[in-house]
Amino acid sequence: MAQATKTFKIGEYAKDGVITVEIHGKIITIIGKEWDYSTGSRKSSDQSNAKEFTRGTTVCTEPNSYRHVMNFLCDLTTSFYAEQVMKWIESKVTFNKTSW
Repeated sequence: MAQATKTFKIGEYAKDGVITVEIHGKIITIIGKEWDYSTGSRKSSDQSNAKEFTRGTTVCTEPNSYRHVMNFLCDLTTSFYAEQVMKWIESKVTFNKTSW
């Protein structure tokens, strides 16, 4: 089972600035977090303990899972950054792109 986690510090182009993606096997979890200014305001600051404000989970083998993830990401950030996050996710898992 593949496991991967990545935090995207997007800043002003995302709601509250931080998006963390966790992949455990075929389960994808996207977490929107508030920027933790107590650790600094630079992209190099540690945002691992930032406060979570939203979370979305999907299984990549479900029908429309790709669309579900893209819609959730577009609610959190711009379409450009949503594509950047999606490219990373697609490098880790294969989506079922069929519709139901």
